[in-house]
Amino acid sequence: MSLTDEELARLADVVRLQPTKNAALQEAWDMESGSEVHGYLESHLKDHYYRDDDSLIRATPEAADLVDVEPGIEADANDPNGTPSVIRVPELEARVFDVVAGPDERSESVVSVLRKVREEFDLDPDVEDVRRALRSLERKNVVETVYRTVPTFRLAVERAEIDVEIAE
Repeated sequence: MSLTDEELARLADVVRLQPTKNAALQEAWDMESGSEVHGYLESHLKDHYYRDDDSLIRATPEAADLVDVEPGIEADANDPNGTPSVIRVPELEARVFDVVAGPDERSESVVSVLRKVREEFDLDPDVEDVRRALRSLERKNVVETVYRTVPTFRLAVERAEIDVEIAE
Protein backbone atom coordinates (compact mmCIF):
# COMPACT_ATOMS: atom_id res chain seq x y z
CA MET A 1 0.00 0.00 0.00
CA SER A 2 1.43 3.37 -0.99
CA LEU A 3 1.44 6.38 1.28
CA THR A 4 -0.59 9.53 0.71
CA ASP A 5 1.13 12.89 0.26
CA GLU A 6 0.33 13.78 3.87
CA GLU A 7 1.74 10.49 5.14
CA LEU A 8 4.92 10.97 3.08
CA ALA A 9 5.32 14.51 4.43
CA ARG A 10 4.87 13.31 7.99
CA LEU A 11 7.23 10.40 7.43
CA ALA A 12 9.79 12.93 6.16
CA ASP A 13 9.31 14.82 9.45
CA VAL A 14 10.05 11.63 11.40
CA VAL A 15 13.23 11.08 9.37
CA ARG A 16 14.33 14.72 9.64
CA LEU A 17 13.67 15.00 13.38
CA GLN A 18 14.91 11.59 14.47
CA PRO A 19 15.60 10.58 17.10
CA THR A 20 12.49 12.34 18.31
CA LYS A 21 9.65 12.26 20.78
CA ASN A 22 5.88 12.51 20.50
CA ALA A 23 6.04 16.14 21.71
CA ALA A 24 8.26 17.25 18.81
CA LEU A 25 5.99 15.57 16.26
CA GLN A 26 2.94 17.00 18.04
CA GLU A 27 4.33 20.48 17.49
CA ALA A 28 5.42 19.79 13.90
CA TRP A 29 2.05 18.29 12.99
CA ASP A 30 -0.06 20.73 15.02
CA MET A 31 -1.76 17.97 16.97
CA GLU A 32 -3.51 18.22 20.32
CA SER A 33 -1.56 15.59 22.24
CA GLY A 34 1.19 13.01 22.24
CA SER A 35 -1.52 10.36 22.24
CA GLU A 36 -2.83 11.72 18.96
CA VAL A 37 0.70 11.50 17.51
CA HIS A 38 1.04 7.92 18.74
CA GLY A 39 -2.32 7.04 17.20
CA TYR A 40 -1.31 8.55 13.86
CA LEU A 41 2.01 6.72 13.85
CA GLU A 42 0.35 3.40 14.63
CA SER A 43 -2.51 3.76 12.14
CA HIS A 44 -0.64 5.40 9.24
CA LEU A 45 3.11 4.81 9.58
CA LYS A 46 3.34 1.59 11.59
CA ASP A 47 5.66 -0.16 9.11
CA HIS A 48 7.91 2.88 8.73
CA TYR A 49 9.01 3.74 12.26
CA TYR A 50 10.14 2.13 15.49
CA ARG A 51 11.11 3.13 19.01
CA ASP A 52 14.72 2.66 20.04
CA ASP A 53 16.00 1.46 23.43
CA ASP A 54 15.40 4.95 24.87
CA SER A 55 11.82 5.01 23.49
CA LEU A 56 12.77 7.66 20.93
CA ILE A 57 11.00 7.55 17.57
CA ARG A 58 13.14 6.63 14.56
CA ALA A 59 12.35 5.90 10.94
CA THR A 60 13.29 2.57 9.43
CA PRO A 61 16.10 2.70 6.85
CA GLU A 62 13.54 1.88 4.15
CA ALA A 63 11.41 4.84 5.26
CA ALA A 64 14.39 7.18 4.99
CA ASP A 65 14.98 5.94 1.42
CA LEU A 66 11.30 6.33 0.62
CA VAL A 67 11.21 10.04 1.44
CA ASP A 68 14.80 10.84 0.36
CA VAL A 69 15.48 13.01 3.41
CA GLU A 70 18.75 12.91 5.31
CA PRO A 71 18.17 12.17 9.02
CA GLY A 72 18.80 15.03 11.39
CA ILE A 73 18.66 17.82 8.81
CA GLU A 74 16.33 20.76 8.37
CA ALA A 75 16.81 22.05 4.86
CA ASP A 76 16.69 25.71 3.99
CA ALA A 77 13.77 26.01 1.56
CA ASN A 78 15.44 29.01 -0.11
CA ASP A 79 18.70 27.20 -0.87
CA PRO A 80 18.69 25.40 -4.24
CA ASN A 81 21.90 23.53 -3.28
CA GLY A 82 20.20 21.69 -0.43
CA THR A 83 22.31 23.28 2.28
CA PRO A 84 20.61 22.69 5.61
CA SER A 85 19.89 25.42 8.13
CA VAL A 86 19.89 23.03 11.09
CA ILE A 87 21.66 19.73 11.64
CA ARG A 88 21.12 17.36 14.57
CA VAL A 89 24.25 15.32 15.14
CA PRO A 90 26.05 13.33 17.84
CA GLU A 91 28.48 15.26 20.02
CA LEU A 92 31.59 14.21 18.11
CA GLU A 93 30.14 15.44 14.81
CA ALA A 94 29.25 18.75 16.45
CA ARG A 95 32.81 19.13 17.74
CA VAL A 96 34.28 18.21 14.36
CA PHE A 97 32.03 20.85 12.77
CA ASP A 98 33.34 23.36 15.34
CA VAL A 99 37.01 22.81 14.47
CA VAL A 100 37.27 21.77 10.80
CA ALA A 101 38.73 24.39 8.45
CA GLY A 102 36.32 27.04 7.21
CA PRO A 103 35.20 27.29 3.58
CA ASP A 104 37.86 29.90 2.74
CA GLU A 105 40.67 28.08 4.56
CA ARG A 106 43.01 25.37 3.35
CA SER A 107 41.38 21.96 3.75
CA GLU A 108 42.87 19.64 6.34
CA SER A 109 43.42 15.96 6.92
CA VAL A 110 41.48 13.71 9.26
CA VAL A 111 44.48 13.61 11.60
CA SER A 112 44.60 17.42 11.71
CA VAL A 113 40.91 17.56 12.64
CA LEU A 114 41.46 14.82 15.24
CA ARG A 115 44.24 16.85 16.89
CA LYS A 116 42.06 19.96 17.00
CA VAL A 117 39.17 18.04 18.59
CA ARG A 118 41.53 16.63 21.22
CA GLU A 119 43.07 20.06 21.93
CA GLU A 120 39.83 22.05 22.14
CA PHE A 121 37.48 19.57 23.79
CA ASP A 122 37.77 16.97 26.50
CA LEU A 123 37.34 14.18 23.94
CA ASP A 124 39.70 11.44 22.79
CA PRO A 125 38.13 9.84 19.72
CA ASP A 126 40.08 7.58 17.42
CA VAL A 127 40.89 8.55 13.87
CA GLU A 128 38.19 6.33 12.34
CA ASP A 129 35.49 8.00 14.45
CA VAL A 130 36.62 11.41 13.21
CA ARG A 131 36.70 10.14 9.61
CA ARG A 132 33.12 8.83 9.99
CA ALA A 133 32.04 12.18 11.50
CA LEU A 134 33.55 14.09 8.57
CA ARG A 135 31.90 11.79 6.03
CA SER A 136 28.56 12.13 7.80
CA LEU A 137 28.88 15.93 7.74
CA GLU A 138 29.79 15.69 4.06
CA ARG A 139 26.55 13.76 3.36
CA LYS A 140 24.69 16.58 5.11
CA ASN A 141 26.23 19.09 2.65
CA VAL A 142 28.08 21.08 5.32
CA VAL A 143 31.60 19.69 4.77
CA GLU A 144 33.36 19.11 1.47
CA THR A 145 36.22 16.84 0.51
CA VAL A 146 39.22 18.25 -1.33
CA TYR A 147 41.42 15.59 -2.87
CA ARG A 148 45.13 16.29 -2.52
CA THR A 149 47.71 13.62 -1.64
CA VAL A 150 45.10 12.37 0.85
CA PRO A 151 41.47 13.37 1.14
CA THR A 152 41.18 16.60 3.12
CA PHE A 153 38.17 18.42 4.48
CA ARG A 154 36.76 21.88 5.07
CA LEU A 155 33.37 23.40 5.63
CA ALA A 156 31.21 23.81 2.55
CA VAL A 157 29.28 26.63 4.24
CA GLU A 158 29.99 29.39 6.71
CA ARG A 159 29.85 28.05 10.27
CA ALA A 160 27.41 30.82 11.27
CA GLU A 161 24.88 29.68 8.62
CA ILE A 162 24.25 26.34 10.36
CA ASP A 163 22.63 25.72 13.72
CA VAL A 164 24.12 22.55 15.17
CA GLU A 165 22.05 20.67 17.71
CA ILE A 166 23.46 17.71 19.60
CA ALA A 167 21.14 14.72 19.23
CA GLU A 168 20.18 12.82 22.36
